[in-house]
Amino acid sequence: MFPQGPAADPAGSHGELRIRTFHPRRGRVTAAQADAINRLWPRWGVDIDGRPLDLAALFHSNTSGTPLPVVVEIGFGMGDATARMAADDPATGILAVDVHTPGQGNLLHLAERNGLSNIRVANGDAVILFRDMLPPACLAGLRVYFPDPWPKARHHKRRLIQPDFIRLAVSRLASGAVVHCATDWEPYAEQMLEVLSAEPELINQYDDGYAPRPDFRPMTKFERQGIDKGHVVRDLIFTRR
Repeated sequence: MFPQGPAADPAGSHGELRIRTFHPRRGRVTAAQADAINRLWPRWGVDIDGRPLDLAALFHSNTSGTPLPVVVEIGFGMGDATARMAADDPATGILAVDVHTPGQGNLLHLAERNGLSNIRVANGDAVILFRDMLPPACLAGLRVYFPDPWPKARHHKRRLIQPDFIRLAVSRLASGAVVHCATDWEPYAEQMLEVLSAEPELINQYDDGYAPRPDFRPMTKFERQGIDKGHVVRDLIFTRR
């Protein structure tokens, strides 16, 4: 369907023995999303295939030609919030990672429609991205908004925010880089706070607790649905030493 689009398994990741935090999802793709993937993936798409990534070549300012500072966002859904944050902060590059094909197409469509040249859409496993493709201290931030909470106890090991992943991610963050997580699942928020607080290279910007909801993180449809169900949304904002 997408001869030059996102690969079904870009890194051959079926050969890895570790537990997955996600399942690849194709889903129903609209005509507009399919058109955006077919036209824009060669220019703005990145398959997470394990090969080192040149962020300076991937992100550069249209005005000065100098590389943009880059944040990685893991799990962007349909991309509406990502697009709004990119529009509000054109001086920052966003490498947005997901495995949901309709969302990938939608974010590419939004980026083109709104002239957002500071977005790149990455397809695949974020662990492989951080482990094999990014050099140390290259990122200005990490955003993880409303990741799958895997609520059943036997599935907690599938949650993304675990000590091993945070240790890996922090090694790719520059000093002063910001780690921002958000969830509407209270037990997961507690785990996030525990894991992030235990990482010695991170400093909680709000003493030992949760952050107030920041204005720069757009309200999403998913977040509104959680609030309507009585869920409490927690933000956690930490800085790399």
